[in-house]
Amino acid sequence: MKQSVKRFREIVKTLTFHGFGFLVDSKLSKGPKAPENLRKAFEELGPTFIKIGQILSTRPDILPDNYIKEFSKLQDNVAQETYENVNHVFFNEFNTNIEDVFLNFNKTPLACASIAQVHEAKLKTGENVIVKIQRPKISEKMRLDLSILSKIFSLTKTKFSDALINPKEAVDELIKSTKMELNFEYEAKNIKKFKLINQNVKCIYAPYVIDNLCGKKVLTMEKINGFKIDNTFTLKENGYDLNDIGKKLALSYFKQVFSDGFFHGDPHPGNILIQDGKICFLDFGIMGTISNSLKETLNDIILAAAYNDINKMISAVFSIGIKKGYVDRNNLYEDIDYILASYLNTNLQNIKISVLLQEIFDACKRNNIQLPKDLTLLIRGMVIIEGVVAKISPEIKILDIIIPYVKSKNKFDFLENLSFDELLLNSYIFFKDTRKLPTKSLELIDSILTGRAKVQLEHNNLKKPVNQLNKMVNRITFALIISSMIIGSSLILSSNLGPKIYDMSIIGLFGFFIAAIMGFWLLISIMKSGKM
Repeated sequence: MKQSVKRFREIVKTLTFHGFGFLVDSKLSKGPKAPENLRKAFEELGPTFIKIGQILSTRPDILPDNYIKEFSKLQDNVAQETYENVNHVFFNEFNTNIEDVFLNFNKTPLACASIAQVHEAKLKTGENVIVKIQRPKISEKMRLDLSILSKIFSLTKTKFSDALINPKEAVDELIKSTKMELNFEYEAKNIKKFKLINQNVKCIYAPYVIDNLCGKKVLTMEKINGFKIDNTFTLKENGYDLNDIGKKLALSYFKQVFSDGFFHGDPHPGNILIQDGKICFLDFGIMGTISNSLKETLNDIILAAAYNDINKMISAVFSIGIKKGYVDRNNLYEDIDYILASYLNTNLQNIKISVLLQEIFDACKRNNIQLPKDLTLLIRGMVIIEGVVAKISPEIKILDIIIPYVKSKNKFDFLENLSFDELLLNSYIFFKDTRKLPTKSLELIDSILTGRAKVQLEHNNLKKPVNQLNKMVNRITFALIISSMIIGSSLILSSNLGPKIYDMSIIGLFGFFIAAIMGFWLLISIMKSGKM
């Protein structure tokens, strides 16, 4: 309890020092220094907040671009754990010491991150391996920080109605992401799944896992002795064809997305090495999963872009999107048409699939359509892959690779999924329903002729135009009343009827006075509305 209170004060103090207002004031959140201040606060608050920032940097649907760019600068700059602490975690996981398992174990870590650190080791069988060991009590610390953040948001929830982010959504996403990252068993399963899916792809490789030395806090896998894929000097020195490597990397990633529905979420050069002529993927902590329906829709989106088929694109968007309000199909059509027209008039070399997907994503957001969260990780992965391919071989045109791939894949998928039994059953149903068509047509005609047919019309978003029409009619009526009072008062003054003052009819003068007040009121209301 004392630890929780102490950490709570530390978090609040640090955030306040860097301007806590930018979290709760939407105007301040747009300031140029706000993203930088938040990044500095996260760095001061330590490893758990660094990891939070890194996770948020993958969510452009939650944060705007300036925050995404700033959080992308967050690097794991943490001190290494002592060998004793590392051994303690290992012992708790397997009930044995490190020296009892490994022939050699490098006590100096190969890399230190906010959640774990990586060591080189050699098994007693002679195999060189990498051992990833979680930091002591990091799981408890991250859960404590997230619970404190949740409390801070609940205490200030009244100020979040117009805030930059939805705090509940952000915290829920962080809890889900950290739960996955803090359990290395998920990463071990991801490695095995990726390896199995790509076992027949000769140019792609993933390290094998040492099952008996893998647990929730320890992951042991084969050591890959390679060099980074973007090291063009070493590639050339070893006789590699840069265009061939770039194309194979792009095709591999497209296969992961459009065929497998299981793709690497962080494919930066540090996680992709070249070893023995193969592209080796590492670090499977962040993996994207795409359902079959979403996978098919993504294929349709690429084909729609290739054939400039706006209707197909909009149908694809509606099939996977969730309506968050009134959707104006005409506006959506115009937005998609503008995007496709822009790309058709652009040099293929300048087209980026990641930007195309992001613009479609933004167009849907503007039109009250929410697309699946899986697409945000995909867009981030595409951005990274396109950057890596551009560095290896700048002349490669990504669109020239992806469109033929998607076209051929859809062609073969149709043949693979063609089932004679299913075709026979669907043909039977079609012909059975077709027999009913003349009868149904006659029933419809009869209903129209006898007056029994009903047409239901529904107009969305009609309230605003009706209110404007009411205001217009009221103003016209008000103006007619004023003009009638002026005419009536003029007639009374000319006939000089009723009680008089200074030899003028009091009734006529009073009528003019009331008409003047009403006229000024009408004029002021029109001017305030801004519509003359």
